[in-house]
Amino acid sequence: MGRQNRGTNAGPQDKQHFSHSHILKLIVNPTETLNCNACEKPNNSHTPFYGCNTCQYFLHDNCFNAPRFINHSSHPSHPLTLHQIPSYSSRSYTCKACGSAGNGFCFSCAACEFDIHLQCASSPSSILVNNHPHQLELHFGSPYEDKNIKYNCDMCNVIMNRDDWLYYCAGCDFGSHLHCAITSPEVGVFPKQHRPIPNSNSNPNPSQNSNSSWNSHANAAVEMINSVNDDHDRLIAAQIAAQIDARGRRAILDSI
Repeated sequence: MGRQNRGTNAGPQDKQHFSHSHILKLIVNPTETLNCNACEKPNNSHTPFYGCNTCQYFLHDNCFNAPRFINHSSHPSHPLTLHQIPSYSSRSYTCKACGSAGNGFCFSCAACEFDIHLQCASSPSSILVNNHPHQLELHFGSPYEDKNIKYNCDMCNVIMNRDDWLYYCAGCDFGSHLHCAITSPEVGVFPKQHRPIPNSNSNPNPSQNSNSSWNSHANAAVEMINSVNDDHDRLIAAQIAAQIDARGRRAILDSI
C-alpha cells in the first residue's frame, strides 16, 4: 500500500507511494482535469487526489491505497500482484476482464500472463442497473454451457467477447458489459467475494515450500486488507437496498 510520509519536507496530509520517488501532495479542487496514473481515469469526483506537479504524476486516494497483493475469484490459482508498469516490452497489456488495452497499474499473475485493470478488479460480484429489474451476477466469461454461442450486451446491443467478464441475469438471459453496468467504478475497493483466503493447511510436498512461503506472505497482506474493506461490502448492500426501495415507491406512484 501507499504510506504516509513522516519526513521533514512532508506536510501532515502529504504522502509517499511505492510507484513514485517524490512525495505526493494533497490536491484540493484542482482547476484543471488531472488523470490518475494508476487507473487512467480523471479526477471527476470529490474524493482526495494526490500528485507530484513536477513530474505530472497523480493518483486517486483509492488507487493510492490499492493493495499490493489480492486473491481474486477470477484467478483462484495464484495471488495477483499490483504492478506500476506492465512487465511486457510493449509497456501495455490487454485486460482479461474487459478486453481493452491498459497502460496504467494492473493486477498481474506473471506466471499465467493474466492482467486486469484496477477498476475491473474492483467490480462488485452483483449489481442492480436501471435497465433491468433483477440483480445481475458477475461472470468471468460466457455464462452458457456452449462456449461457442454468440450474444449481445442487452444495454448497448454490441456483440460481446465470449472471454470478457459480464454481468448476467440467468432467469431473463440478460447480460451487460462491465462498463455498461458500472459507469463510475469505485477503484481500489474490493468486495469480499473477490478476496477468498486460500486453505491455510500446510503443504506436504517439500518441493513447494518456497511457493507456500511466498503465498503465506501474500495471504497475510490480503487478510489485513479484508478488515479494511468490510465497510465497502456493507455500502454495496445498502445501495442495493436503497435502489429496491426506490423502485417500489415508483411502482406505487405509477399504480396511483
